[in-house]
Amino acid sequence: MSGRTRTATVLVAGGGIGGLAAALGLAGQGHRAVVLERRDEFSELGAGIQIGPNGFTALDRLGVGQAVRELAVYIDELRFMDGTTGERVASMPLTGRYRARFGNPYAVVQRVDLYGPLLAACREHPLVELRGGSHVTGYEQDAGGVRALLGDGRRVPGDALVGADGLHSMIRARLVGDGGPRVSGHTIFRSVIPMDRVPADLRWNTVTLWAGPRWHFVHYPIGGGEFLNLAATRDDGAAAVVTGRPAVRERVLGAFPELGETARRLLELGAQWREWVLCDRDPVPDWADGRVVLLGDAAHPMLQYAAQGACMALEDAVTLGELADCGPAEFPQRFEKYNAARRDRTARTQLVSREMGARLYHPAGADALARNRMLSALSEDELHDKVAWLHGARDFTETIERTN
Repeated sequence: MSGRTRTATVLVAGGGIGGLAAALGLAGQGHRAVVLERRDEFSELGAGIQIGPNGFTALDRLGVGQAVRELAVYIDELRFMDGTTGERVASMPLTGRYRARFGNPYAVVQRVDLYGPLLAACREHPLVELRGGSHVTGYEQDAGGVRALLGDGRRVPGDALVGADGLHSMIRARLVGDGGPRVSGHTIFRSVIPMDRVPADLRWNTVTLWAGPRWHFVHYPIGGGEFLNLAATRDDGAAAVVTGRPAVRERVLGAFPELGETARRLLELGAQWREWVLCDRDPVPDWADGRVVLLGDAAHPMLQYAAQGACMALEDAVTLGELADCGPAEFPQRFEKYNAARRDRTARTQLVSREMGARLYHPAGADALARNRMLSALSEDELHDKVAWLHGARDFTETIERTN
C-alpha cells in the first residue's frame, strides 16, 4: 500500500448506513475506524428502501452483498401508472436483459435488512469500534491530527474524520456552513402493513408508482414479501421540517382525492400512518477540509424520487475506502481526490431526483398526457438506457455506463 507508514485512526461521525459502510471500507485498508453515534444504541428506523444494481456492486465490494441478498425481495419490474385513470403507462422489466446488462438485480428491503448486515460486519471486524452515546457537534484539526468535539465536552482524537451524520450534519455545518436543508414543500405519508391484509389481486411483485397532479403514490413488498410498504407524497407547499409525526388516516386519504379506484383500494389499507416533509440541499463542489470529509446525506442529500440515496452513500464508502490505501499524513490529499471523484455523479443524482418529481411524477392536464405519451413510447432497452448511468455503474466516479 503506497505511502503507508502506520495504521491510521479514522473517526466516523454517524452510525447510519453510510457511516457503517465507510467504517468497513476504511477497515478494509487496515485502518482503525471509530464510529461515533449520537444514540446510545446502533439501530435503524424506517420502512422500505430500494437497492439498484450499483448498490449491490458496492455492497459486494464492502463484503456484505450476500447477506443483504438473503433478506431482499427481488422485484420483477418498475411500473409507472397514471394515478387518476389507472392506465399502465410504462413498465421497465428488471429480470433477464436488465440483470445481464447491469450485472446485479434490483431489489427492495426493509431498512433494517440493509443496516443489519452492515452492523454485523462492523461488530465482527477487529478494526472497527462502535461507540454509542457520542454526539459529534464539531471538530478541530491541526497538522498532526483531528479531534471530534462531542456534545458532552469530550474530544476524541484521530488522524482523520468522516462526517456521515446525515441531512442535519454538524460536520457539514462547520465544513460547508450553508445553513439548514432546503424544504421541498412535499409531504410524504408512510405505512407498512401485513401482506395478508392485501387482496390477492393486488399482491404485485413490482415497485409501482401512481402519478397524479402534484402527488404520487408508491408501493412494493418488503420483509421477504410479508409486508407491503406504502408511501404517498403530496406537493402541498409544506414549509417546516416534519420527521415521523403520526398522521390521522382521514387526513392521508383526503390528501389524494383524484386517486383512481385500484390505487385507492391500496391506500385505504394503510394504518398507523406517519408523515415527513422531504428535504434536500443544493449540490456543493467541496466536501473536504484537510483531514475532514463528508459522505452520504451529509455531503449530498437528495429527494428519494430516484431511489438512490442509500446507493450513493454506499458508493461513497467504496470510493473513499479504495482511496484510503495511504498513511495518516496523506489523508488530506486522498480526501480531495475522493471529493473530486464523487461530486459530479452525486450532484447529477441530486438534481435528477428533483426533476423527476416535477417532470415525471407531479404534472397535470396536458403535461401529464405528454409525459404518458413519452414514457409509453419507450422500448425495454430504451428504458434501460435511461437508467444505465445510475444502475450500471461499476466505477463510481463516472456518470455514464461503462461499455468495456
